[in-house]
Amino acid sequence: RVAMSIMQYNGSAVLAMKGKNCVGIASDLCFGVQGRMITTNFRKTFRMQEKLYLGLTGLATDVQTLHERLEFRLNMYKLREGREIKPSTFASVISNVLYAHRFGPYFVEPVVAGLDDTNTPFICGMDLIGAPVTPPDFVCAGSNTEALFGTCETMYRPDMEPEELFEVLSQCLLASIDRDALAGWGAVVTIITPEGSFTRTLKGRQD
Repeated sequence: RVAMSIMQYNGSAVLAMKGKNCVGIASDLCFGVQGRMITTNFRKTFRMQEKLYLGLTGLATDVQTLHERLEFRLNMYKLREGREIKPSTFASVISNVLYAHRFGPYFVEPVVAGLDDTNTPFICGMDLIGAPVTPPDFVCAGSNTEALFGTCETMYRPDMEPEELFEVLSQCLLASIDRDALAGWGAVVTIITPEGSFTRTLKGRQD
């Protein structure tokens, strides 16, 4: 009998991708326990600021706990500094929180997506102890990263406009979660532009 990784226990898929002066983040909607489906409206992406979103994959209880802790850290930063946080600074905050708990870690892999003050796209992924990676194109996390990497490497193009980025991001996520029994059951996609952001919910296979 093969033991299941705690990172795959609830199933998840989060993907962030850069475009031309825009950035997108998407996640699936399922919440399961091993192979058993519990609900199909469990979001893993969270709006932290107008141009800053956070995606969390891994153990569902730790996802909710870490999200609440980061909301607190973000509010304290705004009160102390009197301004909104930059995406790169927020990624450093997450990395510090995770590394501080490295001996009893949160079983999550965060993904940060946002636009900075000059509307330059920023994406960042981390492991469960906060080691960051800031790729120039896309970053993914979850229980089906192999499928996500394959579809993204095939379909990604640099300097995509918002609508094109939405289409590519959606197709990459849907194609990959169809190949993962632990994730899926629809998806939610958010595109962040200098003018604001828009979020759309996608239907996926229900099996």
